[in-house]
Amino acid sequence: MLNSNVLVHQENPLEHRYQGEHPLRTLWFLFANERGRLSLATVFFIVKHSPVWIAPLLTANIINVLVQRLPLSVLWWNAGVWLVLLIQNVPLHFLYVRYLSRAIRSVEMRLRSTLCRRLQHLSIGYYTRTNTGVLQSKVVRDVEAVEQMIRLSFDSGLAAVSSMFGAMIITAIRAPLFLPVFLVMVPISASLVLMLRGVLSRRNQRFRREMEHMAARISEMTNLIPITRAHGLEENELTRMEQTFSDLRNSGLELDSANAVFSSLAWLTFNILNGLCLVAAALLSYTGLIPIQVGDVVMLTSYFTSLTGSAMALVNLMPVISKGFESVRSMGEVLESPDLEQNEGKQRVSVVRGDFEFDGVSFRYRDNEESAIHDIFLQVDSGETIALVGRSGAGKSTIVNLVVGFFRPTSGRLLLDGQDMDTLDLRTYRRFLSIVPQESILFEGTVQENVTYGLQGVSREKVRNALRDANALEFVEKLPNGLETRIGERGAKLSGGQKQRLAITRALIRDPRVLILDEATSALDAESEALIQEALERLMKDRTTFVVAHRLSTIRNANRIVVLHEGRIVESGTHGELLSKKGIYTRLQANQLE
Repeated sequence: MLNSNVLVHQENPLEHRYQGEHPLRTLWFLFANERGRLSLATVFFIVKHSPVWIAPLLTANIINVLVQRLPLSVLWWNAGVWLVLLIQNVPLHFLYVRYLSRAIRSVEMRLRSTLCRRLQHLSIGYYTRTNTGVLQSKVVRDVEAVEQMIRLSFDSGLAAVSSMFGAMIITAIRAPLFLPVFLVMVPISASLVLMLRGVLSRRNQRFRREMEHMAARISEMTNLIPITRAHGLEENELTRMEQTFSDLRNSGLELDSANAVFSSLAWLTFNILNGLCLVAAALLSYTGLIPIQVGDVVMLTSYFTSLTGSAMALVNLMPVISKGFESVRSMGEVLESPDLEQNEGKQRVSVVRGDFEFDGVSFRYRDNEESAIHDIFLQVDSGETIALVGRSGAGKSTIVNLVVGFFRPTSGRLLLDGQDMDTLDLRTYRRFLSIVPQESILFEGTVQENVTYGLQGVSREKVRNALRDANALEFVEKLPNGLETRIGERGAKLSGGQKQRLAITRALIRDPRVLILDEATSALDAESEALIQEALERLMKDRTTFVVAHRLSTIRNANRIVVLHEGRIVESGTHGELLSKKGIYTRLQANQLE
């Protein structure tokens, strides 16, 4: 199932094909740099675990000393070996945990880093189709499930396997005629594991999907709390969440029921076999059909119990392994998503004048039959301010996303300074671009950290000048700690106007050549809008600016106003020119004045 042309470059995990291959193959790849540590951890574990599978042999020797009246030196020798084995467990257990943890924690960090890197590379279109709660679950829950699977596979799985092999090796040496009885346990255990695997894999997959759906709904619920509370819809939202929780509960109950049925059947089977082994060993010793000493009967019974217990441990480990495998596949959905913004090998942008040309540009969203915009022809000169107006769904945001480079034209060409943007490394282009959105995107940090996000070595004086130009310095200086004031998650400690002025400051301090204003004043009161409009005029000076606005009063001074209707340009001109045409723009203006 693995593509034979897989590139296994450990320094760049994004080159590996995660989806479509068996999770074991994926894990083998992920742990490539840690295989040495895992090998040492395995050796340390087998040695430190040896008292468990050597103890029945030493017990048998001591019982035989008592029954057969052997020399006491045999007793002391066996006791000495037992003591040494017990003492070595302490240092080797420490080394085992140290090497295993270093390997697991390194891969855990690498996986989360790789997922976050891939999330940075995925196209914006991917995020319009995928809930952020689902993505958070993959980075947090799925990586944690893989970590738990690996750790338990070593702690429980390696203990079970080493105990089984130890028991069979010693039995082959001490009572070889009894070995076929033990060997029957291996296919029985394997058949139980194989039987479990298919059922539990399907149940785990469904449970994982329900868990991701719940994470998405919780994320949605928290974002909607202001609307929910404002309209008194708390009970409605709780009812919706209860249905989600109910679906998750039912899926979890099915998974738990499957685990319970198979675990109980395995327990019953193994304990019946334990009893049969004890009776068989006793009869063989009593009748003399096989020369087995009394101590060996105890040893064989102990080993058979160890074998069945090990098989049970492997069976009980299957839900964890199945869940871990499903998490590997879940992460593969992100790591192997083809919806990437392709920039590698394309021309880097070192200078931007700000000339744009839409040459017959059309764009259609995935899974939509109709194009969002059709045959757009538009020439924008450097330093020009272009306002985009029209009803909702007219295509304004699509054009802006094309300018930013979030989308690529479905047909036609979009040129930047005469170069087809499809040939450019858009990451380098965006260093010359700033966006002031309708809702300011701020994070839990200081004013200084939010304003200079992504910039290094910005002086406080430059920050203060940018705040002054954005009409924000006055309110920042009144904050408890000035520039070092923490503004809360999403800027919760600031008003809407204050947050928007910080967003303008962030744009100003970058001195962009291209500016996007996406309804930057639509949600503000008149006083805040006046302050922000004044700051925006400073920001727009000598920069190519695209303005999306519903309030037509804010775009009267634009060099050109482009009117969109059903994805097409229907009018273009200055405010006065468009009013004189008495077309769609005039009707939009009249509607706002009513």
